[in-house]
Amino acid sequence: MTCTDPVADMLTAIRNALQVKFPIVEVKSSKLKEGLLKVLKDEGFIKKFDISKKGAVSYAKVELKYGKNGESVIHSIKRISKPGCRIYNGKAEIPRVKNGFGITVLTTPRGIMSGEAARKAGVGGEVLCEVI
Repeated sequence: MTCTDPVADMLTAIRNALQVKFPIVEVKSSKLKEGLLKVLKDEGFIKKFDISKKGAVSYAKVELKYGKNGESVIHSIKRISKPGCRIYNGKAEIPRVKNGFGITVLTTPRGIMSGEAARKAGVGGEVLCEVI
């Protein structure tokens, strides 16, 4: 069975793992997903991720991050741009999430980056998701 939105599937797998407090979740990997996971790691929303191959398919093993009392660091993770309705923003229209408390993740001509990094670089792009 083919997947029409692999990024949404990855975000849903992370969201589901956070609800049941799994320490690690494993998802199929691609360059787009690796870039998204790198931004999440750099911004402190996940501990780390490792890429491994099983046959011809590569997988990302994502280690989720929890606070001292067991609460997850990611409170909300939501897909914005979807295959049926792409959302593109210029450098001036990049949305701020919860007044800087969360982040947006964009695909830009310079690669996948957070909204703040895209503003500093002066580029816009497709808004993939927002994380709080």
